[in-house]
Amino acid sequence: MTQRKTAAVLLIGDELLSGRTRDINLQNIAGFLAPIGIQVAEARIVSDDESAIVDAVNALRAAYDYVFTTGGIGPTHDDITADCVAKAFDDPIGVRDDALAIIRERYEQTGVELTEARMRMARIPDSASLIKNPVSGAPGFQLGNVFVMAGVPSIARAMLEDVGPRLEGGEVIKSANLRAKGMREGDVAAHLGKVAEEHPGTSIGSYPWYGGPKDSGVNIVVRSADETALDAAMQAVAKMITDAGFEPVAGD
Repeated sequence: MTQRKTAAVLLIGDELLSGRTRDINLQNIAGFLAPIGIQVAEARIVSDDESAIVDAVNALRAAYDYVFTTGGIGPTHDDITADCVAKAFDDPIGVRDDALAIIRERYEQTGVELTEARMRMARIPDSASLIKNPVSGAPGFQLGNVFVMAGVPSIARAMLEDVGPRLEGGEVIKSANLRAKGMREGDVAAHLGKVAEEHPGTSIGSYPWYGGPKDSGVNIVVRSADETALDAAMQAVAKMITDAGFEPVAGD
């Protein structure tokens, strides 16, 4: 029987907590993992603080099958993720020849000077394996079940292509949804709770939308690894919406 596989995403950076930078890495990572049967079960945002990063890495890697970190592996003083992950695993870290060779080649191709600051991006824990970075060259790395990637979304997404073959997938969660225009959550709250109770093999969520006085309603989403259970729950949701006097419409 296929087992459930879970992951956590650790988003690192003061710029995220300050609101200056909007994160889309969580969405990209979750979207990449879902089709191979790995469900993101937790996400955290921590500042560029050593103890916060180390504590989060240790907590998450013990709780989930995989951990994905983004941010903090660049050339500046506040890029401390690599050192923090090395500390979490009690693994030595320094400039690695294999990582430095990749970075040096990239800078030679672009005619950019390889400064001491840029060499910091070749600091990789001794026991880690590199993650390819086809966008800017500087690699990420894998240490145990932790994958350390860049914070720039285009780079992090490109790195996932090298990470994918290393992952063991599990059960794939399927989803379906029905939209009911004009319906309010209060119209069906009690009935929806009963539907969820009667279909324990599914996860059912209610999400209202507000697009103006004449464009509002509720979107009911059903998720399950069991397609038969999913279909049965969807039929029950459709009947509930109809009985409430609204028209169920299949959503995207």
